[in-house]
Amino acid sequence: MTEKRFELNILRLLRPQQWIKNFAIFAAIIFSGQLFNPIAFENVLIGFFLFCGLSSAAYIVNDIFDVKKDRLHPFKKFRPLAHGDIPIPMALIIATALIIFSLYFSFYLTPAFFIVAVTYVAVQILYSVFFKGITVIDILAIASGYIIRVYAGAFVSGYHISVWLLLTTISLALFLAIGKRRSELTLVSQNKEGNIAAIRKTLSHYSERLLDVYASIFATSTFISYALFTFLENPQGFKPGVSILLPDFLPAFFQRKWLMITIIPVVYGLMRYLQDIYEKHEGESPEKVLLSDKALLSTVILWIIMVLTIIYIIGP
Repeated sequence: MTEKRFELNILRLLRPQQWIKNFAIFAAIIFSGQLFNPIAFENVLIGFFLFCGLSSAAYIVNDIFDVKKDRLHPFKKFRPLAHGDIPIPMALIIATALIIFSLYFSFYLTPAFFIVAVTYVAVQILYSVFFKGITVIDILAIASGYIIRVYAGAFVSGYHISVWLLLTTISLALFLAIGKRRSELTLVSQNKEGNIAAIRKTLSHYSERLLDVYASIFATSTFISYALFTFLENPQGFKPGVSILLPDFLPAFFQRKWLMITIIPVVYGLMRYLQDIYEKHEGESPEKVLLSDKALLSTVILWIIMVLTIIYIIGP
C-alpha cells in the first residue's frame, strides 16, 4: 500500500464528511443573537473542532465493534476496517489518542463542556457495545448525539437555547435517527444475500410500517415545535439600523415575527428528506443525503441565510 493510499484510508476512517453534524454546536449562539460575540464564537469554534475529534473517535470505536457485521453489509463492507485497509490495533490507537486529546482540551475550555464531552463519549461507546442491539433504545441513542452537540454549544458559549428550540432539536434528531433505520432496513431487505439479523439485530424487530409511523410522528413534531419557536422566540443581538426596511404602516406583528417565514424552507426540507428516504431509499447517512441532494442542500443554505438575515439584520 502506498503512503498516499494509506493516508486516504486514515482519512476515510475518520469520516470527515460526518463532521457536518457538529455544526449543531453553533445553534445556541446563532439563535441567541451572539454569533458576532468574539469570545463566545471563539469558544464555540474550539468546541466544534474538539467534537470533530470525539465524533471521529466514536465512529472508529463503532467500526471496531461492527467489523464482522460490516463485512456482510452491501456498502459498509468497503470501510477501511471491514475491508482490511487499516489494522484494528492501529485504529484503536488513533481513537484513543483522539479521545484523550479532545477531552484534555475540553477540560480547559469550560468544566460544563468537559462534562458534556465525557457524556457524549460514554453514550457513543455504550451504543457501540450495548444500545445498538436494543430496539427503540438504539434510535434514542443515535438521536442523543445531536442533542448533546446542541447542549455542548450552549455550555461552551454560556448562552442557552429556548425550550421550543430544544424540543425542535429533539424532534429533528429522532426524525433523522428513524430515517436512518428506515433506510437501513430497506437497503438490507433488498440485498438477497444479506441476513437482516446478522447485519443489525434491531432491524429484524422493526417493520417498515412501524418506522413509517415513527417518522410521521417526529416529522410533525419537528414542524410544530419549530413553528412555535419562530412565533415565540425573540433573540437579541447585534443589528444595524434598518428601519427603512420596516415601514411604519406595516402591522407590528410582521415587524416582530419575521422568523416565521423560515418555516417555509423547513417544511420543504422535511418533505424532501422524506422523499429521499422513501423514493431514493437514502437516509442511512443524513450528511450524505444532504450533500448529494442539491435541492435539499440549497434549501438548508437558504434557511441559514434567512435565519442570519432576520436575526442579525432585520430583527425577529
